[in-house]
Amino acid sequence: MNLLTYVMHLVGSGAFAYYSAAQIRDSKTRPNILAGFQLAESGSVPFLTALSERAAAEGDTWLAQKLKQHASDETRHGQIFAHGLKQLNKQVIDWKSQPQTTSTDKSQQQRSPFFAAFFEGYTPEQLKPAVIDWNVFMGSTYILELDASKDFPRMAKALPDDEPIARNLKLGILSVAKDETTHAAYLYEAMTRRMSLTQVQELIDEWRTRKVNATFAFASNLLQGKSPNRSLVQDSMPSQKDSQLIGT
Repeated sequence: MNLLTYVMHLVGSGAFAYYSAAQIRDSKTRPNILAGFQLAESGSVPFLTALSERAAAEGDTWLAQKLKQHASDETRHGQIFAHGLKQLNKQVIDWKSQPQTTSTDKSQQQRSPFFAAFFEGYTPEQLKPAVIDWNVFMGSTYILELDASKDFPRMAKALPDDEPIARNLKLGILSVAKDETTHAAYLYEAMTRRMSLTQVQELIDEWRTRKVNATFAFASNLLQGKSPNRSLVQDSMPSQKDSQLIGT
């Protein structure tokens, strides 16, 4: 990694740390950022599961097991964030119940400046689990997991200690961070099993540069007011048991 990229990485990391800490510290924005994390963590489960099955079919039982555990961890992470939302009497919006948008609107909503920059040069088809290049998956995911292992503790630290709900959420986020550290470690080992240390470092540098570019693309859209500002949460609906109690 060259010096300029390293400096930009430090600046970008610092800016994101400040932004995410402010978002989770503020009780008004906390539900939305928790919902975003729940969707991201839970949403990765099918992808990782499919990759695990592919690795097994290719005869790499070690990687298949690691990916299976990764998927299991992400399932638990989604549950942690969902529980955090429930404690705030919120839940992720059920998009299936929302009015249908046009195909143009949908494509606009699904377009992410961050991931567009991060995976620049790759088509959605090339990033599907059945065909994605293993080096692309390992390099990109290693960077994301490594950074998440540092970002989550910063966010946890921003939560107040004098609120029981926030304190429990802090413990949950710290456990997520611990898992992210484990994920980064197995991904690094997976890369060393497939290439030399020099090649591993080159791959890491490539995806670090991409992450820097993606972070600044996200920040630029945020500053220009181009990032979507829609809410991801709604008030929690009573469970079936609660509904029965209300009706009695």
